[in-house]
Amino acid sequence: MNKKWIMLLLIWLMMFVAYLDRINISVAGPTIQKELHISPAGFGVVLSAFTFGYAILQIPGGILADKFGAKRLLVIALIWWSIFTGMTGMAMSLGFLIVSRVLFGVGEGLENGAQFKLVGDFFPSHERSSANGLFLTSLALGPAVVAPVAAWLLKSVGWHSMFYLFIIPGLIMAILIGWFIPNKPTEGVVHTEITNRKGLRASWSDIMAHPAIWLAFVAYLFFNIAFWGFLGWMPSYLSEARHITLSQLGMDASLPYWFGFLGLVIVGFLGNRFLNRYRASMIAISYLLAGLCLYISFSAKTVSGSLFGLSAAAFFLYGGFGPFWSVALDLLPDQLRGTFSGFVNFGGQIGGFIAPIIIGGIVSATDSFNFGFGFMIAAVILSAIALFCLQAFWLKVQSSKPANNSAVS
Repeated sequence: MNKKWIMLLLIWLMMFVAYLDRINISVAGPTIQKELHISPAGFGVVLSAFTFGYAILQIPGGILADKFGAKRLLVIALIWWSIFTGMTGMAMSLGFLIVSRVLFGVGEGLENGAQFKLVGDFFPSHERSSANGLFLTSLALGPAVVAPVAAWLLKSVGWHSMFYLFIIPGLIMAILIGWFIPNKPTEGVVHTEITNRKGLRASWSDIMAHPAIWLAFVAYLFFNIAFWGFLGWMPSYLSEARHITLSQLGMDASLPYWFGFLGLVIVGFLGNRFLNRYRASMIAISYLLAGLCLYISFSAKTVSGSLFGLSAAAFFLYGGFGPFWSVALDLLPDQLRGTFSGFVNFGGQIGGFIAPIIIGGIVSATDSFNFGFGFMIAAVILSAIALFCLQAFWLKVQSSKPANNSAVS
């Protein structure tokens, strides 16, 4: 097998494990809240605690990946977050739970820039949308698998032991990543050289002045408000607002993620082929459709109607991932891919941090999820606006640059 596909498979497995460890707490949420006497607002802080740790390591993690190599950083990240996955199971109070989730987020924050750096290093521009789409199917399949597994473990061994058992996959992946991923791509390397107005290699300050980077930053921030609100609160919504039992919750909560998987594959393919030049607009339209489906989900009169809306929303929310990161990687030079993919993702984690807290506060204050859904819908609309602006800028840059080169305005 070609080395780039081996690399893609391994980081897919790593992200799959990451999402097993991220989402298990959402499935266990209603049980944890009841046992530890945590309010919806308090549990919103728990969900955001992960994102806080994850966010603050985005840029440092990218810098470390650029400086010391992606593989080394991924092994360290896996061992770190596996330890704190287990520590989550030791929690007997809200404070301990928050601290363990912050430190868990620190471990996962180390890996993001390194993974996107590998995709950018191994795949040419015209293959990155589908490569990212395939890689990021783990974002949907991880939660789809973990929902029924976590629900079964909750009933079988309790939530404490469930977190202890989730240590094992991360440690296995640390061994596989350390053994099989090469330090650098050895064939088919495609270089992206970004220059400033003087024709010199772009520096950090040049790229920070690049409007497209900031548009990507803002778009990802608002998108993640909706995405992490969806990810963190969907099981609780189905349990508390739709009165789905624990035995059924695992299967029902997993259904939208299977649709998310389809979105990643289908929209990622479209971004690679037919709509490559218009990827940013395609993502914006996908997010607007996600907002419409979120409205359908909370306004539906039946449980099946709500599940349909949530599943369709997942298709469009997840569908934008592959094309989004292919556009972001095309904006970045080789030597700064880890750093600036971390920067863009840092914007996303700001949104991911505030979303669970605000939605939890809304649910506590109103005793309803409806305004929480409205908050997510407003966020995807703002993300779409930023992406339409990015599309206009992108077309302008593409029409004026030579192959494999772009100019920082």
